[in-house]
Amino acid sequence: MSIQSACKNLVDEFRARPTLRAGSLITTVFGDAIAPRGGTVWLGSLINTMADFGISERLVRTSVFRLAKDGWLQSQQIGRRSYYSLTEDGREQFEQATKRIYGEPVDHWDGDWCLLLLSGLDTATRETVRRECGWLGFGPLSANVLAHPSPEFAELDVTMRRLGVANSLVVMRGQTVHGEAAMRELTRDCWNLDEIDARYAEFVQRFRPVYKALSGRRAGTNREAFLIRTLLIQEYRKVLLRDPWLPAELLPANWHGAAAYQLCRNLYRGVHAQADAHLDSMMETADGPLPPPSRLFMRRFGGLNPQQKVSNE
Repeated sequence: MSIQSACKNLVDEFRARPTLRAGSLITTVFGDAIAPRGGTVWLGSLINTMADFGISERLVRTSVFRLAKDGWLQSQQIGRRSYYSLTEDGREQFEQATKRIYGEPVDHWDGDWCLLLLSGLDTATRETVRRECGWLGFGPLSANVLAHPSPEFAELDVTMRRLGVANSLVVMRGQTVHGEAAMRELTRDCWNLDEIDARYAEFVQRFRPVYKALSGRRAGTNREAFLIRTLLIQEYRKVLLRDPWLPAELLPANWHGAAAYQLCRNLYRGVHAQADAHLDSMMETADGPLPPPSRLFMRRFGGLNPQQKVSNE
Protein backbone atom coordinates (compact mmCIF):
# COMPACT_ATOMS: atom_id res chain seq x y z
CA MET A 1 0.00 0.00 0.00
CA SER A 2 1.27 3.49 -0.87
CA ILE A 3 1.34 6.28 1.69
CA GLN A 4 -1.21 8.15 -0.45
CA SER A 5 -3.64 5.19 -0.26
CA ALA A 6 -3.03 4.76 3.46
CA CYS A 7 -3.75 8.45 4.10
CA LYS A 8 -6.87 8.34 1.92
CA ASN A 9 -8.16 5.31 3.83
CA LEU A 10 -7.72 7.14 7.14
CA VAL A 11 -9.56 10.25 5.96
CA ASP A 12 -12.33 8.27 4.24
CA GLU A 13 -12.91 6.23 7.38
CA PHE A 14 -13.08 9.41 9.48
CA ARG A 15 -15.52 11.08 7.09
CA ALA A 16 -17.74 7.99 6.96
CA ARG A 17 -18.41 7.90 10.70
CA PRO A 18 -22.08 8.37 11.63
CA THR A 19 -21.23 11.30 13.88
CA LEU A 20 -18.52 13.69 12.69
CA ARG A 21 -16.93 14.99 15.89
CA ALA A 22 -15.76 18.32 14.51
CA GLY A 23 -15.25 19.92 17.93
CA SER A 24 -13.08 17.02 19.07
CA LEU A 25 -10.91 17.21 15.96
CA ILE A 26 -10.56 21.00 16.24
CA THR A 27 -9.48 20.47 19.85
CA THR A 28 -6.81 18.06 18.59
CA VAL A 29 -5.60 20.59 16.00
CA PHE A 30 -5.36 23.32 18.65
CA GLY A 31 -3.49 21.10 21.10
CA ASP A 32 -1.20 19.38 18.62
CA ALA A 33 -0.50 22.13 16.11
CA ILE A 34 -1.62 25.61 17.17
CA ALA A 35 -0.84 25.74 20.92
CA PRO A 36 2.91 24.99 20.45
CA ARG A 37 3.08 27.62 17.68
CA GLY A 38 1.87 30.73 19.43
CA GLY A 39 -1.63 29.51 20.27
CA THR A 40 -3.63 31.88 18.04
CA VAL A 41 -5.11 31.37 14.57
CA TRP A 42 -7.34 33.21 12.12
CA LEU A 43 -10.71 31.47 11.89
CA GLY A 44 -10.67 31.61 8.08
CA SER A 45 -7.44 29.63 7.86
CA LEU A 46 -8.78 27.08 10.35
CA ILE A 47 -11.88 26.68 8.15
CA ASN A 48 -9.71 26.10 5.07
CA THR A 49 -7.55 23.56 6.87
CA MET A 50 -10.45 21.58 8.34
CA ALA A 51 -12.09 21.23 4.91
CA ASP A 52 -9.60 18.44 4.09
CA PHE A 53 -11.25 16.35 6.81
CA GLY A 54 -14.70 16.86 5.29
CA ILE A 55 -15.73 19.45 7.89
CA SER A 56 -17.78 22.30 6.45
CA GLU A 57 -17.35 26.00 7.20
CA ARG A 58 -20.67 26.02 9.04
CA LEU A 59 -19.63 23.09 11.22
CA VAL A 60 -16.26 24.70 12.04
CA ARG A 61 -17.95 27.96 13.04
CA THR A 62 -20.52 26.13 15.18
CA SER A 63 -17.85 23.99 16.86
CA VAL A 64 -15.55 26.94 17.60
CA PHE A 65 -18.50 28.87 19.04
CA ARG A 66 -19.29 25.95 21.37
CA LEU A 67 -15.65 25.60 22.44
CA ALA A 68 -15.63 29.31 23.29
CA LYS A 69 -18.92 29.01 25.17
CA ASP A 70 -17.49 26.08 27.17
CA GLY A 71 -14.47 28.17 28.18
CA TRP A 72 -11.82 26.51 26.00
CA LEU A 73 -11.32 29.26 23.42
CA GLN A 74 -11.51 33.04 23.33
CA SER A 75 -11.81 35.32 20.30
CA GLN A 76 -10.38 38.65 19.23
CA GLN A 77 -11.82 40.71 16.39
CA ILE A 78 -9.34 42.62 14.22
CA GLY A 79 -11.09 44.34 11.37
CA ARG A 80 -13.38 41.80 9.75
CA ARG A 81 -11.32 38.83 10.90
CA SER A 82 -11.80 36.72 14.03
CA TYR A 83 -8.76 35.19 15.74
CA TYR A 84 -9.11 32.38 18.26
CA SER A 85 -6.79 31.31 21.05
CA LEU A 86 -6.96 29.17 24.17
CA THR A 87 -8.30 30.69 27.37
CA GLU A 88 -6.12 30.52 30.48
CA ASP A 89 -8.11 27.54 31.78
CA GLY A 90 -8.02 25.93 28.36
CA ARG A 91 -4.27 26.37 28.10
CA GLU A 92 -3.77 24.90 31.56
CA GLN A 93 -5.82 21.82 30.72
CA PHE A 94 -4.10 21.45 27.34
CA GLU A 95 -0.72 21.51 29.06
CA GLN A 96 -1.81 18.71 31.38
CA ALA A 97 -3.09 16.64 28.46
CA THR A 98 0.07 17.35 26.44
CA LYS A 99 2.29 15.84 29.12
CA ARG A 100 0.32 12.61 28.96
CA ILE A 101 -0.19 12.38 25.21
CA TYR A 102 3.44 13.00 24.24
CA GLY A 103 5.14 11.73 27.39
CA GLU A 104 6.77 8.37 27.96
CA PRO A 105 4.89 5.57 29.78
CA VAL A 106 5.59 4.81 33.43
CA ASP A 107 8.63 2.54 33.70
CA HIS A 108 9.17 2.54 37.47
CA TRP A 109 6.89 2.14 40.48
CA ASP A 110 7.91 2.26 44.13
CA GLY A 111 4.78 0.44 45.31
CA ASP A 112 3.10 3.51 46.80
CA TRP A 113 -0.51 4.46 46.12
CA CYS A 114 -1.96 7.97 46.21
CA LEU A 115 -5.45 8.00 47.76
CA LEU A 116 -8.01 10.81 47.56
CA LEU A 117 -10.70 10.78 50.27
CA LEU A 118 -13.89 12.44 49.00
CA SER A 119 -16.16 12.02 52.03
CA GLY A 120 -15.67 15.64 53.16
CA LEU A 121 -17.00 17.07 49.87
CA ASP A 122 -20.60 17.88 48.99
CA THR A 123 -22.26 15.72 46.33
CA ALA A 124 -21.82 18.09 43.39
CA THR A 125 -18.17 18.81 44.19
CA ARG A 126 -17.50 15.10 44.71
CA GLU A 127 -18.77 14.32 41.20
CA THR A 128 -16.67 17.11 39.71
CA VAL A 129 -13.54 15.84 41.49
CA ARG A 130 -14.25 12.27 40.31
CA ARG A 131 -14.54 13.46 36.72
CA GLU A 132 -11.55 15.80 36.69
CA CYS A 133 -9.24 13.46 38.61
CA GLY A 134 -10.39 10.66 36.33
CA TRP A 135 -8.65 12.53 33.50
CA LEU A 136 -5.49 12.36 35.64
CA GLY A 137 -5.84 8.57 35.82
CA PHE A 138 -7.45 8.21 39.26
CA GLY A 139 -9.90 5.34 39.62
CA PRO A 140 -12.66 4.66 42.20
CA LEU A 141 -11.58 2.02 44.72
CA SER A 142 -14.87 2.73 46.54
CA ALA A 143 -17.63 5.34 46.55
CA ASN A 144 -15.50 7.90 48.40
CA VAL A 145 -11.93 6.82 47.59
CA LEU A 146 -10.01 7.51 44.39
CA ALA A 147 -6.59 5.95 43.86
CA HIS A 148 -3.61 6.01 41.53
CA PRO A 149 -0.23 4.25 41.90
CA SER A 150 1.94 6.89 40.21
CA PRO A 151 0.16 10.21 39.64
CA GLU A 152 1.71 13.47 38.55
CA PHE A 153 1.46 15.36 41.84
CA ALA A 154 2.06 18.73 40.18
CA GLU A 155 -0.95 18.12 37.93
CA LEU A 156 -3.00 16.99 40.92
CA ASP A 157 -2.11 20.21 42.78
CA VAL A 158 -3.12 22.32 39.77
CA THR A 159 -6.42 20.47 39.45
CA MET A 160 -7.24 20.81 43.17
CA ARG A 161 -6.55 24.54 43.07
CA ARG A 162 -8.59 25.00 39.90
CA LEU A 163 -11.55 23.14 41.47
CA GLY A 164 -11.19 25.02 44.76
CA VAL A 165 -10.77 21.84 46.87
CA ALA A 166 -7.13 22.21 47.92
CA ASN A 167 -8.18 22.69 51.56
CA SER A 168 -11.04 20.18 51.66
CA LEU A 169 -9.75 17.14 49.76
CA VAL A 170 -7.71 14.65 51.84
CA VAL A 171 -4.69 13.23 49.98
CA MET A 172 -2.91 10.20 51.46
CA ARG A 173 -0.16 7.72 50.58
CA GLY A 174 -0.41 3.98 51.16
CA GLN A 175 0.97 0.56 50.18
CA THR A 176 -0.53 -2.86 49.51
CA VAL A 177 0.61 -4.91 52.50
CA HIS A 178 -1.15 -8.14 51.55
CA GLY A 179 -3.26 -9.42 48.63
CA GLU A 180 -1.27 -8.38 45.57
CA ALA A 181 -3.19 -10.76 43.28
CA ALA A 182 -6.53 -9.46 44.56
CA MET A 183 -5.27 -5.92 44.08
CA ARG A 184 -4.41 -6.60 40.44
CA GLU A 185 -7.93 -7.99 39.90
CA LEU A 186 -9.46 -4.94 41.59
CA THR A 187 -7.28 -2.70 39.45
CA ARG A 188 -8.41 -4.46 36.26
CA ASP A 189 -12.08 -3.84 37.08
CA CYS A 190 -11.64 -0.43 38.66
CA TRP A 191 -10.10 1.10 35.52
CA ASN A 192 -11.89 -1.14 32.97
CA LEU A 193 -8.52 -2.17 31.57
CA ASP A 194 -9.94 -4.78 29.19
CA GLU A 195 -11.89 -2.13 27.26
CA ILE A 196 -8.89 0.22 27.14
CA ASP A 197 -6.66 -2.62 25.94
CA ALA A 198 -9.14 -3.46 23.15
CA ARG A 199 -9.17 0.17 22.01
CA TYR A 200 -5.37 0.24 21.94
CA ALA A 201 -5.44 -2.90 19.79
CA GLU A 202 -7.85 -1.18 17.35
CA PHE A 203 -5.55 1.85 17.21
CA VAL A 204 -2.57 -0.34 16.32
CA GLN A 205 -4.58 -2.15 13.65
CA ARG A 206 -5.67 1.16 12.11
CA PHE A 207 -2.29 2.90 11.99
CA ARG A 208 0.19 0.08 11.47
CA PRO A 209 -0.51 -0.01 7.68
CA VAL A 210 0.20 3.75 7.54
CA TYR A 211 3.54 3.29 9.29
CA LYS A 212 4.47 0.38 7.02
CA ALA A 213 3.58 2.51 3.98
CA LEU A 214 5.79 5.33 5.27
CA SER A 215 8.68 2.94 6.02
CA GLY A 216 11.34 5.60 6.54
CA ARG A 217 10.30 7.65 3.49
CA ARG A 218 8.70 11.06 3.27
CA ALA A 219 4.94 11.31 3.34
CA GLY A 220 3.59 11.93 -0.16
CA THR A 221 2.83 15.61 0.44
CA ASN A 222 2.95 17.98 3.37
CA ARG A 223 -0.85 18.00 3.34
CA GLU A 224 -0.96 14.20 3.70
CA ALA A 225 1.57 14.39 6.54
CA PHE A 226 -0.69 16.87 8.36
CA LEU A 227 -3.77 14.69 7.82
CA ILE A 228 -1.93 11.62 9.14
CA ARG A 229 -0.45 13.43 12.14
CA THR A 230 -3.79 14.98 13.13
CA LEU A 231 -5.81 11.77 12.86
CA LEU A 232 -3.01 9.87 14.60
CA ILE A 233 -3.16 12.15 17.66
CA GLN A 234 -6.96 12.36 17.50
CA GLU A 235 -7.32 8.58 17.82
CA TYR A 236 -4.40 8.12 20.23
CA ARG A 237 -5.56 10.76 22.69
CA LYS A 238 -9.11 9.35 22.71
CA VAL A 239 -7.70 6.13 24.17
CA LEU A 240 -4.78 7.54 26.13
CA LEU A 241 -6.80 10.05 28.14
CA ARG A 242 -8.89 7.14 29.42
CA ASP A 243 -5.76 5.14 30.25
CA PRO A 244 -4.72 5.59 33.91
CA TRP A 245 -1.07 4.92 32.94
CA LEU A 246 -0.57 2.23 35.52
CA PRO A 247 2.85 0.66 36.08
CA ALA A 248 3.60 -2.59 34.25
CA GLU A 249 3.20 -4.60 37.48
CA LEU A 250 -0.54 -3.83 37.49
CA LEU A 251 -1.29 -4.29 33.79
CA PRO A 252 -2.71 -7.41 32.09
CA ALA A 253 -0.39 -9.65 30.10
CA ASN A 254 0.13 -8.63 26.45
CA TRP A 255 -1.02 -5.06 27.14
CA HIS A 256 -1.43 -3.27 23.77
CA GLY A 257 -0.72 0.16 25.24
CA ALA A 258 3.04 -0.31 24.84
CA ALA A 259 2.73 -1.17 21.13
CA ALA A 260 0.34 1.77 20.62
CA TYR A 261 2.81 4.20 22.20
CA GLN A 262 5.72 2.96 20.09
CA LEU A 263 3.68 3.11 16.90
CA CYS A 264 2.36 6.59 17.64
CA ARG A 265 5.83 7.85 18.57
CA ASN A 266 7.50 6.46 15.46
CA LEU A 267 4.81 7.59 13.04
CA TYR A 268 4.66 11.06 14.60
CA ARG A 269 8.42 11.41 14.28
CA GLY A 270 8.12 10.45 10.64
CA VAL A 271 5.53 13.06 9.63
CA HIS A 272 5.79 15.94 12.11
CA ALA A 273 8.15 18.16 10.08
CA GLN A 274 6.19 17.90 6.83
CA ALA A 275 2.97 18.50 8.75
CA ASP A 276 4.46 21.69 10.17
CA ALA A 277 5.38 22.79 6.64
CA HIS A 278 1.71 22.41 5.72
CA LEU A 279 0.76 24.55 8.72
CA ASP A 280 3.22 27.22 7.51
CA SER A 281 1.30 27.47 4.25
CA MET A 282 -2.24 27.20 5.64
CA MET A 283 -2.53 28.80 9.08
CA GLU A 284 -2.44 32.56 9.65
CA THR A 285 -2.25 34.87 12.64
CA ALA A 286 -2.75 38.63 12.74
CA ASP A 287 1.03 38.99 12.20
CA GLY A 288 1.34 36.47 9.36
CA PRO A 289 2.17 32.74 9.44
CA LEU A 290 2.30 30.78 12.68
CA PRO A 291 5.55 31.25 14.62
CA PRO A 292 7.97 28.27 14.76
CA PRO A 293 7.24 25.41 17.19
CA SER A 294 8.36 25.90 20.78
CA ARG A 295 11.27 24.03 22.34
CA LEU A 296 8.81 21.95 24.35
CA PHE A 297 7.27 20.78 21.10
CA MET A 298 10.61 19.32 20.02
CA ARG A 299 10.70 17.21 23.22
CA ARG A 300 7.55 15.32 22.32
CA PHE A 301 7.81 11.52 22.33
CA GLY A 302 11.31 11.62 23.79
CA GLY A 303 12.63 14.10 21.21
CA LEU A 304 11.85 15.02 17.60
CA ASN A 305 14.40 15.43 14.85
CA PRO A 306 14.42 19.10 13.79
CA GLN A 307 14.86 18.10 10.15
CA GLN A 308 14.61 20.71 7.45
CA LYS A 309 11.08 21.22 6.18
CA VAL A 310 11.04 21.08 2.40
CA SER A 311 7.68 21.71 0.75
CA ASN A 312 6.65 19.35 -2.03
CA GLU A 313 3.05 20.45 -2.36
